[in-house]
Amino acid sequence: MRTSGRLGFRRRVLGLYGTAGLLALLAVALRTPVPLFAALPLLLAPAAATLEKPRAAAMASLVWSSGGEAGAVEISGELRPSRGLSPAALEITFLRPEALRESRPPEVTVTDEVVRFTLHWRAPFPCLAEVEPPHVVWRDALGLSEAGVGVEATPLTIERFPPEVTRVGSIRLRRTTSLPGETRSKAVGGAGEFFALRASAPGDTPKQINWRATARMGRLLSNDYYLERTGDLLILLDLRPSSLGEERDRQILSISRAAAMGIASGFLDEKARVGLATFDEFVSAVPLGTGRRQKYRLSQALQATRLGTVSGPSERFAVSLRRYFPPGVTTLLLSTLNDEESMTLLPHLRRRGFSPFVLSPSPLPLLAPESGKETASDLLAMRLLQLLRRRRVQEGWKEAPVVEWDDYWSLAPLVHYLTAPTRNRRVA
Repeated sequence: MRTSGRLGFRRRVLGLYGTAGLLALLAVALRTPVPLFAALPLLLAPAAATLEKPRAAAMASLVWSSGGEAGAVEISGELRPSRGLSPAALEITFLRPEALRESRPPEVTVTDEVVRFTLHWRAPFPCLAEVEPPHVVWRDALGLSEAGVGVEATPLTIERFPPEVTRVGSIRLRRTTSLPGETRSKAVGGAGEFFALRASAPGDTPKQINWRATARMGRLLSNDYYLERTGDLLILLDLRPSSLGEERDRQILSISRAAAMGIASGFLDEKARVGLATFDEFVSAVPLGTGRRQKYRLSQALQATRLGTVSGPSERFAVSLRRYFPPGVTTLLLSTLNDEESMTLLPHLRRRGFSPFVLSPSPLPLLAPESGKETASDLLAMRLLQLLRRRRVQEGWKEAPVVEWDDYWSLAPLVHYLTAPTRNRRVA
């Protein structure tokens, strides 16, 4: 919720006072009071404008939602100001996230009670973005004074993932690791060894419901077993700046962040435990967990990620992971592998017990010229960049499997690798 601001004057008030001052000087020079009569309304106008401001706190309630398919994002909402505020006196500034583009101008309809709007945006690449409530300002009819209006609303989360994330979680991972302090239970049910309690879901049999825990908690709880889970997944996100430049690094980070959230959601829906570790100068980690709370933790952590300003050594990253995650967990690294420091991360991870496979977003689609405007030199440059990229991927394969991701709206290469990792010696 945005809080209301104090009443302030716009810059045009200075122009009024300046004009009034010139008229006063003219009256002195001509020794006539006539210019003073013309200057008097200019001096009183700002004070009169403040009388229009409502005495109560300037607030407005916002009800909005997002829709659209694929890369289209359509946000519609209704802004209702508090009593005493005229909707026509409100100026609304919409805050568009950097990952989204405007496809059409906003449609705004003002009535006597509410302001209705529809925003037409598009996501050129997969994204995980948060749309903040719009900035609303009240202004008087003359446009001399203004005051911030508090908006009661929660941010909207925009998620645009490749369609393959809906089935990537159904792929069974190779193993499930035990966290420190976990012990193997002697209680074995029809689906395997007991793992944890969960909220009862439709379709659970009476044998799956834990009646003692249900009686203690006052709600239906069911047993969850190891064999129902698909394993553990650790997602690593490299936030260190690269030689691509700050703008390209931010774009790739936005794409990688969306891929990480989509993949995590797919596995969490299949009862797998998912953890997250990000690294620039130091490590930030979300330990392995499952369920809706873990999905919320991962979403908040990914939305808070920003491109790092200082590059930490790869060895520090690999060593620090042992503090949060057990070795041997299935590890997915999201990195462009564009620099030597990112390439040295692979052997360091392997030496510390994390054998990663890499989903590498290719920077080539971001560097390609606009379609229909290519020149011969552009085509030659892109061909050289493709050869350098292919060589970089081949070097990465010496340390870990690398999935080349050049079509950002498709994770089919990753699904293909996870389905049969032993058969896929090269995925490009």
